[in-house]
Amino acid sequence: MTKKRSLPWEPNESASRIVVQVGRRDGAAPRPFGFPVRVLGIDPGSAATGFGVVEGTANRMRLVECGVIRPTRGADLADRLLEIHDGIAAVIDRTTPNCLAVEGVFYGENARTAVILAHARGVALLAGAGRGLAVAEYPPAEIKKAIVGTGRATKEQVAWMVQKLLGLSEPPRPSDAADGCAAAICHILIGTGPLAKQAVRAMP
Repeated sequence: MTKKRSLPWEPNESASRIVVQVGRRDGAAPRPFGFPVRVLGIDPGSAATGFGVVEGTANRMRLVECGVIRPTRGADLADRLLEIHDGIAAVIDRTTPNCLAVEGVFYGENARTAVILAHARGVALLAGAGRGLAVAEYPPAEIKKAIVGTGRATKEQVAWMVQKLLGLSEPPRPSDAADGCAAAICHILIGTGPLAKQAVRAMP
């Protein structure tokens, strides 16, 4: 039996911690919360998985928490994937998001890199589904287009727009955390599932 490890994570110090109670995919009745939707965005990676929890509507968003999950360097792939899964599950338990938005795999990478990223993406999806969350996936170019206006945006441009959209004094660091925030913002801006429709109905 594989022993679970407690996973160190790197918080972004400009993020406030706001814990709310929300409804889940399992049919639990929604409970009141300050903003229409709270999304956990994930930028999957086997060495560093960035995450960002953002809540709000297309007109008003705020950062709840962001950071990076770093599995043990040099560990077997299976153990690193377990640490990523447990780290994401811990973020879900701590921040109680409505749903999960995951950046998809960019298939322009070499085959080995794409396969490893797909593994990390898979455990992110599993962590969300295991906690009863609705899950959305967005290609990297779609996230860039939603945030910056072009699917060819650079990481620096995405980070700058994340800073502006969330009203931060500086972009989330490291860049993996900014990419996690971008995935969450993308879902709030263009999500078409029931949670997005709920957000539109609840907008003031």
